[in-house]
Amino acid sequence: MMRITEFSNPRMAQAFVDYMATRGIQLRVEHDNHYTVWLDDDSKVNLVENELSQFIRDPNHPRYQAASWHSGSTSSGIHYQGSSLLANIRERAGPLTLSVMVMCIVVFVLMQIFGDQTVMSLLAWPDADQHFELWRWFTHALLHFSILHITFNLMWWWYLGGAVEKRLGSGKLFVILLISALLSGWMQSKYSGVMFGGLSGAVYALMGYAWLRGERDPQSGIYLERGLMAFAVVWLVVGYMGWFGLSIANAAHVTGLLVGLAMAFVDTRHVKRS
Repeated sequence: MMRITEFSNPRMAQAFVDYMATRGIQLRVEHDNHYTVWLDDDSKVNLVENELSQFIRDPNHPRYQAASWHSGSTSSGIHYQGSSLLANIRERAGPLTLSVMVMCIVVFVLMQIFGDQTVMSLLAWPDADQHFELWRWFTHALLHFSILHITFNLMWWWYLGGAVEKRLGSGKLFVILLISALLSGWMQSKYSGVMFGGLSGAVYALMGYAWLRGERDPQSGIYLERGLMAFAVVWLVVGYMGWFGLSIANAAHVTGLLVGLAMAFVDTRHVKRS
């Protein structure tokens, strides 16, 4: 048995142990004042030490996060104290991600109290005589019309928006949000008038951005699994075909997706890929 290293952070220790498990190497962790990683098979020490040096350089790389999902093992020796749902939400999301979530929830509650029409009269996409009410070009994204609608959008916003904000900063997320809300709202208004709302234009922009950014610049740490991207495209088809009787803002979704793809392409145009 050989001591490999020790971590002060249990999440880092777990990520490294899980990643090595995907490489067919079992490590154990003992907890005293630190989390000490042990290797039983001494013949694998060179491989483990090489992987450790790469892990230390970039412990937040997506491959280590993905390994924890795929491993599914609880035998590493690490034991966590329970944490609240709100703590877990805050851990992934930055201030802008959380602020938008709170605003959407507050607006949704107001819509239940005062009615959709009352709130939309203040926040919906501008009608012909409202173009100088500049907030309307963006606040339509805060409007949601059912529990399913707001839950779907906020889960994706938290998952993707939080990752973008943590890795690239609040400024990048803010730009994606503003551009996607403006252009997806404008396009949707051409198809359906001003009676629409939802964060899905921005969500689809984040889907497109995260997927293409991950394909062209994997070192950025921003990515969306291809299977989830395929789901997003299938959902677009569902919307256009009108299956399940759902009322879906198809123009906003497509526009948001194209905005995200375009922004990711611009941001990675100088990236050298191996």
